[in-house]
Amino acid sequence: MGGLGLREVWRFAARGITANRMRSSLTVLGVLIGVSSVIVLTAVGNGSALAVKQGIEKLGTNSILVMSSGGAGRFSRSSNSNAKGLTIADAKALNDPVMAPDVKMAAPILNASGTCTYGNLSSTPQNITGTWASYFEASNSPIDKGYYWSNDDVVAGRPVVIIGTTVATDLFGTDSPLNEVIRCKGQSVTVVGVMKSKGSTGGFQDADSIVIAPITFVQRSMSGYGSLSQIQVEATSASTTTAAMDEVTTIMSAQHKIKAGANADYRVLNQASILASSTTSSHTLTVLLAAIAAISLLVGGIGITNIMLVSVTERTREIGIRKAIGAPKSAILTQFLIEAMLLSLMGGISGVALGVGISHFTVLGVKPVVSLTSVLLAFIVSALVGLIFGGWPANRAASLRPIEALRYE
Repeated sequence: MGGLGLREVWRFAARGITANRMRSSLTVLGVLIGVSSVIVLTAVGNGSALAVKQGIEKLGTNSILVMSSGGAGRFSRSSNSNAKGLTIADAKALNDPVMAPDVKMAAPILNASGTCTYGNLSSTPQNITGTWASYFEASNSPIDKGYYWSNDDVVAGRPVVIIGTTVATDLFGTDSPLNEVIRCKGQSVTVVGVMKSKGSTGGFQDADSIVIAPITFVQRSMSGYGSLSQIQVEATSASTTTAAMDEVTTIMSAQHKIKAGANADYRVLNQASILASSTTSSHTLTVLLAAIAAISLLVGGIGITNIMLVSVTERTREIGIRKAIGAPKSAILTQFLIEAMLLSLMGGISGVALGVGISHFTVLGVKPVVSLTSVLLAFIVSALVGLIFGGWPANRAASLRPIEALRYE
């Protein structure tokens, strides 16, 4: 029994695991949860990033956004307390064909918040947006049913709205909402159209949870006459986007009286800028989610250490007998390392299967995107967990002195 071959070492390791199946199963479960969590949460982060990217790309390659640097816009990060808010006059200036020949159109956007109701049903859109009729083309927002309200509705401040599919489903189910009167933030408005679905942009922003109304109506009845949230600009083509951005910058600097070299109180972003910003944020989110999931994998590794220490204590006399009849230290060390590795690998394989399976379903409103890199990394880490966390107990078992082990009761 002293000159054990590798086959016998594997047989002893397997017997050690099956000797207490409940304890081994719980240890495997710990690793399983850790590995599957890493895969699922990483996939959620990847899915969120993809959804945001697709949502931004739907704006078109010639889309430009003007944001206030005072924090009014979604992508704004500055905290300039002296920033002048965006105004209707800014939007009108950007539509000047002489000063901005490469700008096809610009539309002001004023966001309000509130709940919309129809009978006993309610929906809280993420945005109640007031704008001009040109917004729909500038933002690539076609309608699926009904018709667009017009510039005449803007001039008259009529209570007409176009709603997203999420709001339509919440309030009307499968029924048609066209020409129905709903109440938004206490105001009665008539639904004249339903937008085509744009889908979620990462679980936190639902592009279909929106109500769009003439800006004059929103100002008068919902938000007041404060600063705009942003201005949506469309260049004449993708090739003129850079020139259009320069023209927008020149006009905005003149409108806000920004002197040469001074910090502007606005930001001009094209699709590439917005995409780069959102990609950075999404990458940070993915890393954060993976780090959180890795904690559970660390806990699984601690579980392996615990069970292996218990196993060494329970089998101290057996180890002493084997060493007394000639089993080398390497054989004992290898056996316990194999036991730890087997527990970890069983958990890793099961975790990969569970994680990939869960990722086929929508999680937190996001369709997860599993990457082969995350699967391989999670599996490799699970193997390393067994090797690292099983190393100390294995070395402890291999270092036992035969005489002391034989005395152990």
